[in-house]
Amino acid sequence: MLKNSSKNNNPLFHISRILFGLVFVFSGFVKAVDPLGSTYKFQDYFNAFGGFWTNLSGLAFGLAIALSTIELIIGLNLVFAIKTRLTSFLALLFMLVMTPLTLYIAFKNPVSDCGCFGDALVISNWETFWKNIVLLLLLVAVLLTSKKHKSLFKNQIEWSLVAFFAITALSIPIYAYNNLPQIDFLPYKKAVNIAAAMAIPEDAPKDEYTTTFIYEKEGAQQEFTLENYPEGDSTWTFIDQKTTLIKEGFKPKIHNFNIYNEHNEDIVPELIEYAGYSYLLVMYDINQASDEGAQKAEAIYQKYKNTSLRFYAVTASLDNEIEAFKQKNKLTFPFYKCDPITLKTIIRANPGLVLIKNGTIVGKWHWRNF
Repeated sequence: MLKNSSKNNNPLFHISRILFGLVFVFSGFVKAVDPLGSTYKFQDYFNAFGGFWTNLSGLAFGLAIALSTIELIIGLNLVFAIKTRLTSFLALLFMLVMTPLTLYIAFKNPVSDCGCFGDALVISNWETFWKNIVLLLLLVAVLLTSKKHKSLFKNQIEWSLVAFFAITALSIPIYAYNNLPQIDFLPYKKAVNIAAAMAIPEDAPKDEYTTTFIYEKEGAQQEFTLENYPEGDSTWTFIDQKTTLIKEGFKPKIHNFNIYNEHNEDIVPELIEYAGYSYLLVMYDINQASDEGAQKAEAIYQKYKNTSLRFYAVTASLDNEIEAFKQKNKLTFPFYKCDPITLKTIIRANPGLVLIKNGTIVGKWHWRNF
């Protein structure tokens, strides 16, 4: 297995490759355990770019798998010094594409959260760009010092390890997609008390805004602030008003969580204050929901409908779509409405089942595991 070759003992080489590799392993892993999260992020970007890019939404899932797999293979290769020279050049190509892209995204800000570390670590678009600059510097250090590196392993063993890394990198998201993420980084994970996660401390900082007024005089427009706008001056004509967020205040882990009944009443207070058990059946899009999953959910509803357990099916779909879906699958449980982004954040399944007791999430299941 081992070669009788001298190793590269340059500390810069080893520190740089391990640091770069660990960042890529972390980035690839948090994407791999939540492939639907990365899929939604790709779709957000395509929709934000508009035009031709919206046609690529169907490729989002495949791109999510490919991205996490590439990052994991590159990261693991560098951490374990496997095919270091080849991997470094491939990593350089990857970074030469991603770094200018993240710079463009930082300036344009089409999506506020870049998603480079999934939901495990949320950083801004500018932080993402500077992170890539640091990674590029580490990679240059690896390339400059890797010529003297001799692998400990024979060529066949190295390629076998690369194949093992690839199989592992592909297996993680496939399992997560067919079940649920092996590690849940979402705000609605097990053991979370929803009321506590929604609470805002009294002394919490609030959002800060600046307001600009646009007035016109003798054909020329001018912007004013609250302090200097021409109040009472009839020579100026009001044209428009702009309000801009300049500093974001405290945001609870769970926010914008509302579920509405047929009377447009929010039933979230009822849900989180109930001391007993409640099932929340999440189907963010009826048109993409599994028929088998819906029928399994109906069996659960029939089993518990005459008990103290409460059952809420929640979707963002239209009423006519709900009715057609109910008739198709012979469903009798009631449906409620919720924002689709919230539903995607609650659970990565369509449908997915969440069990809540006294406002605390005690269980989550993919429809395959009902």
